[in-house]
Formats: sequence, C-alpha cells, structure tokens
Amino acid sequence: MSGHSKFANIKHKKEKNDAAKGKIFTIIGREIAVAVKEGGSDPANNSKLRDVIAKAKANNMPNDTIERGIKKAAGDIGSVNYVTITYEGYGPSGTAIIVDALTDNKNRTASNVRNAFTKGGGNVGTPGCVSYMFDEKGQIIIDKEECDMDADDLMMLALDAGAEDFADEEDSYEIITSPDDFTVVRETLEKENIPMASAEVTMIPQNYVELTTEEDIKKMNKILDLLDEDDDVQSVYHNWDE
Repeated sequence: MSGHSKFANIKHKKEKNDAAKGKIFTIIGREIAVAVKEGGSDPANNSKLRDVIAKAKANNMPNDTIERGIKKAAGDIGSVNYVTITYEGYGPSGTAIIVDALTDNKNRTASNVRNAFTKGGGNVGTPGCVSYMFDEKGQIIIDKEECDMDADDLMMLALDAGAEDFADEEDSYEIITSPDDFTVVRETLEKENIPMASAEVTMIPQNYVELTTEEDIKKMNKILDLLDEDDDVQSVYHNWDE
C-alpha cells in the first residue's frame, strides 16, 4: 500500500465537511439509526454501533449529538426504514465509481444518482460492473503530527492486533485490515489513545486512472460534487488519481 497517500484527500474531505457539517452529521445519524435497529442501542454489545461512534468522533461530532442520535434511534426502531443500495458506474475516461446510499425512497435516490452521472458525462452501469476493481478493506489513517508513538511501535501494535499492512507515508500512517478485523484493530489503537484522522471500512482501488484533460477533470468533479450534495448518498469510492 505504500506510495499512494490518501491523507491529502482525507483532509480535503474534512475541510469540505467542516463547511457542511449538516451533511456529514446526517450521514452518520442514519448510520447510527441502522446500527441501533440491527444490533441494539448498547455499544458494548454492538460492534457496528461502536464503529459508527468512532467515525462520528473522527468527524468531530459532539458526544451529546451522538447520544441523542442513539436514543432517538432506540425510540424509533419500528419507524427506521432506510435501505442500503449500491450503484456502480463510469465517469470520464472510464474512471470507476461506486456509490453507497441509505434511503427511504429508492426511486428518488436512483433518479438523483443517475442525474449526477449524466451531468458529468458518465453513466450508471449494472451491479458488479466496477466493484471487481476494488478491494473492501478497513482503512485507518493517522496524522503524524497528532501521533506521539514511534512508527515501529505503532506498526507492531497494529500488526499484532490483526492488521494486514502498515504504510509510513510522508504526512501520515495508513493501516489496512480485512473488514472482519477492522473493529479489533481500531479498538486496540483507541485503547492506546492513538488519534485517528479517519477509520472506516472502505473500497480501495486496485489501480488508479489519471485524468489528463481539464474537461475530464471538470466532469469528474461535477459528478462527485452532485453526489456529495445528495443526503441519501453515504459514501462515494472512485479510482481517479487526484
């Protein structure tokens, strides 16, 4: 995994989210609702909820907002009717894009996602058309400036907990896990008070595509911006080498 740092992207996303906290808090609120419905409101007995809480904290969501979300979800269990849908498609120059959505209206979401692709000169494909180009992995990014632990000690801590890979990048450390081992590795780091800039199960491209023309870059940004503005969209993965 060495040599392709994602920290700049993470910081860029965080800056965008700081300007639109309502969006990221809406996303996490829905994830809390689904996690509570599936596994109950006690994080001690619900690893999915623990992971969502960790994501919330990484995005500077206040503790009382998190607790309110859990209580609200626990009280509304019967009315939580979000369904998860994944769309796959192509952007400019054959870039691969995966969109994860959580919605209470599939028709609305499908229309919005299709519209985002079309306006950026892309198209939605069939399920499986691009997902084979990605690996589902747990990914933890640690800002070097925030971490006091020696790199070798951090690497051994992560690998001993079950991580698959550790990369020492220019401004960050990247830890990769299997989806099944992600929670254990994240909680091990948490117990050592290691601050995490990002911690989530994500889709990592096997290869990256460079966009060489201004027009293609403009179109790709159009797709990503429209998807980012859609409250139903939880996550977007792509293989554009920004």
